[in-house]
Amino acid sequence: MGKRYDLVAIGGGTAGLVATLTATGLGARTALIERDRTGGDCLWTGCVPSKALLASAARAHAIRTADRFGIRASEPEVDFGAVMRRVHEVIEAAGERDTPEYLRSEGVDLIEGEGRFTGPGRISAGGREISFRTALIGTGSRPAMPPLPGIEAVEPLTSESVFELAELPERLAVLGGGPIGCELSQAFARLGSRVTLVESEGRLLPREEPFAGELLAKVLRNEGVDVRTRVAAAGVEPDGQGGSLRVADGNDVPFDRILVATGRTPVTDGLGLDAVGVETDRRGAIVVDDRLRTTGDRIFAAGDVAGELRFTHVAGYHALVAMANGLFRARRKVERDWTPWATFTDPEVAHVGLTEEEARSRHGDSVEVYEHDYANLDRALTSGDPGSVKLVAGRRGRLLGATIVGPAAGESIAEAARLVRDRRKVADLSQMIHAYPTFTEGAARAADDYWRRRYMTPGARRWFRPLLAALRRIDHPR
Repeated sequence: MGKRYDLVAIGGGTAGLVATLTATGLGARTALIERDRTGGDCLWTGCVPSKALLASAARAHAIRTADRFGIRASEPEVDFGAVMRRVHEVIEAAGERDTPEYLRSEGVDLIEGEGRFTGPGRISAGGREISFRTALIGTGSRPAMPPLPGIEAVEPLTSESVFELAELPERLAVLGGGPIGCELSQAFARLGSRVTLVESEGRLLPREEPFAGELLAKVLRNEGVDVRTRVAAAGVEPDGQGGSLRVADGNDVPFDRILVATGRTPVTDGLGLDAVGVETDRRGAIVVDDRLRTTGDRIFAAGDVAGELRFTHVAGYHALVAMANGLFRARRKVERDWTPWATFTDPEVAHVGLTEEEARSRHGDSVEVYEHDYANLDRALTSGDPGSVKLVAGRRGRLLGATIVGPAAGESIAEAARLVRDRRKVADLSQMIHAYPTFTEGAARAADDYWRRRYMTPGARRWFRPLLAALRRIDHPR
């Protein structure tokens, strides 16, 4: 038996990195096992490259639409090769603190190779067997490929391979209208591809409030994306140049390349879970309780592999909860109702807490909704950007959820997330002081309606009038 560790993490993505680096900083003996490259999907194929690509696309769009601001517009000259080189430069810069050299310099024992449980408290990795007091599984997820006849014959792109493109596709079909599909559809359309986005549900971003998907679809269509909702894909017909996506309504989609963005599946193959009694559910995710404990002794799971919300910030949060519970026998529970997330389209879509539908299913008729359109927000008027805010409140005005669509929505949602976490009221958001003019005012202006509904009504005026009359007599006696 080799060295005994306080914490061994399998998977060098966000969960494994955060857990081992934090634990090492606290004095624990840690090992991180990674079979490919440290940094995880977010660094190599997810958040970092996609946002870098979106940034280039935004500049191209600004040139193309400059006439909105009294500046002569022109068709941008996009050097796609240079765009992709910048994407990879950003990846390299963002990954400086994820490298094997950095991890080892911080005291993490990085083991390069496959990690496999061989029995209670034991893992085989890098040609040796090690023992652990606590283990964390953070192996993430991979793109799911739908069972479409003919799809493999056209070498479909996924979020893992799209950033290796050397040439801009003239015609790009995107299958899936979730966050990844919407972001990449907009990016490639702005860079010059003819994009068709196909989603089987009735709207884009099906997990969001309906207005968010509807507003985003309108924006994408205005930018030239052929958005098709309620359309089921039936198969793919390859041809010499690309292929054609067959759809149920018969209006097939010809393409040069097709990007599949229909979801992700947890990565658990080869881990030896049976040897330590770790169970998975029907989706392949590792079963965990609210403290992120698996059914295996002293084994925890975090991030995508645990079937939770599949976001980098969730994986990092999970890592800290699991580390505390595993190393120090804490009893921290994962809080799910105040986890914010964002889709980085233009406009951005950000959300926290419950949607209106979810809130009504839990709280019934006590739910109230407060909205504000960016057509009435001065900051949005100056920048010419569309957007809207929706707040969902429960009994006594407690804030249960918020959705913000507009510029900087990913930043603006943080304030609402804090209030949801602290079980505060919509009125508290209205009374916060915000710099003017800013996009953060949008949620506050929606919250202002809380006061209007309660105190600017005929009934309230009937109560206030005699009070005001009495105060006038006191303040201005004859």
